[in-house]
Amino acid sequence: MFNLLSTRPQNLRTDVLSGITVALALVPEAVAFAFVAGVDPIVGLHAAFMVGLITAVFGGRPGMISGATGALAVVLVSLVSAHGIQYMFAAVLLMGCIQIGAGVLRLGKFIRMVPHPVMLGFVNGLAIVIFLAQLGQFKTPGPAGEPVWMTGMPMYTMCGLAAVTMGIIHMLPKLTRAVPASLVAIVVVTGSSLLFSIDTPTVVDFLRTMTKDSTATLAGGLPTFALPMVPFNFETLRIILPYSIILAAVGLIESLLTLTLVDELTETRGRGNKECVAQGASNMFCGVFGGMGGCAMIGQSMININSGGRGRTSGITAALVLLAFVLVAAPLIEMVPLAALVGVMFMVVLGTFEWSSLRVLNKVPVTDALVIVLVSAVTVKYDLAIAVFVGVIVSALVFAWKHAKVVHVIEQTDDSGARIYSLRGPLFFGSCTSFLDLFHPAEDPKDVIIDFQHARVSDHSAIEAIDTLAERYLALDKELHLRHLSPDCRKLLRKAGTMVEVNVIEDPQYHVAADELA
Repeated sequence: MFNLLSTRPQNLRTDVLSGITVALALVPEAVAFAFVAGVDPIVGLHAAFMVGLITAVFGGRPGMISGATGALAVVLVSLVSAHGIQYMFAAVLLMGCIQIGAGVLRLGKFIRMVPHPVMLGFVNGLAIVIFLAQLGQFKTPGPAGEPVWMTGMPMYTMCGLAAVTMGIIHMLPKLTRAVPASLVAIVVVTGSSLLFSIDTPTVVDFLRTMTKDSTATLAGGLPTFALPMVPFNFETLRIILPYSIILAAVGLIESLLTLTLVDELTETRGRGNKECVAQGASNMFCGVFGGMGGCAMIGQSMININSGGRGRTSGITAALVLLAFVLVAAPLIEMVPLAALVGVMFMVVLGTFEWSSLRVLNKVPVTDALVIVLVSAVTVKYDLAIAVFVGVIVSALVFAWKHAKVVHVIEQTDDSGARIYSLRGPLFFGSCTSFLDLFHPAEDPKDVIIDFQHARVSDHSAIEAIDTLAERYLALDKELHLRHLSPDCRKLLRKAGTMVEVNVIEDPQYHVAADELA
């Protein structure tokens, strides 16, 4: 429905301009997520700079943007409220160590096991989350300090400027692709607001509303090194370890899924394990330089890709420009209308949401459609990590159920009078009951052979099923033999040893060892 992806080839100028655009969008996000976590905005801004810079330089996916994220903020808030900000720094430091360990152990490859319906649900859910997050900008403090919806002219102005921003982003690429449309839209809307003295909330208004401080500013200094001021003992580890594990899992899942999405959009291949190490290193830096930690950001990554950013320069530029805003250019960024950034994010929502998934819901299997909707709903209601786990588990159960019904046998009797069951399909925990129902020990002759040429023994449940079947035949003074086992199946049965009371009969053609388990 909306083709917002830039097709410009990678070049330095485009990367730099795209990085500037991303930096503008990073500011309110970092401030908002710092507020969610219950820490000072400068802690979020420093995290966005450190995570963004380190992952841009050393990460496995050029063009992907990382920074302080809401997914981590909602986990950190309970730790900060219960134990203070220093324990948060310690948890983020340990989180980085765990993520580096995941990269060293090459666990990033497991992201390939996420089914496509889960990916669609993840993308759609995050698009909805980004959209809902922008609605908060259309609220203003009420008489009692609680947020209430804008009304009258302020609402009309906010909607109008957001619509102008979206219109520029949509139309400008049809005229020229010399500069990113999002950057032009922000500059035009900001200039118009200043030129015509349009009364609309700006970035500094947002900051002061969040902090309830009428003098708050984005200005700050460089991050400074300091180890977390916590006791380095087992009690501290007991407090922070559960948070660190959750943070590491959430951060890596969101980063690797975003990496996969950017891979698809750019038709290139990122390196998941390298990204795990870079994410971990950036979070370790946050732990000792006063940042709240972070991970990949799908919204800002989409802004970068849509603006033509493809190389590492775009992420490096975004991080450095963000730091420049904090150090020397805070007054400039503070005057940017929130409506301009909301308009940019609305276009990100339109470009991120997989509109094609709506058209295929009635064309794909019902279970796949259910997974898409379920993952989207859980992402919106809870968080990304839970949604992905739920989606993968449901998909795995559906897969197991379908394959459990595949197993069947073809029966025949050889010249010696032995009954041969030619097994077809996988033998695993889901198909064990169906497997046992295929045989009729009371009706079979003295010798029974199961031919595994077209089957596979997969797990412990399968071994137990074979042993149960053997016991049924032994109880009737009959013997069960296995034939045509694959090498990995034979290895599995050899490892089981005397657990399985069957004979593996010799088959010269397939070199199967004889009577190993007799």
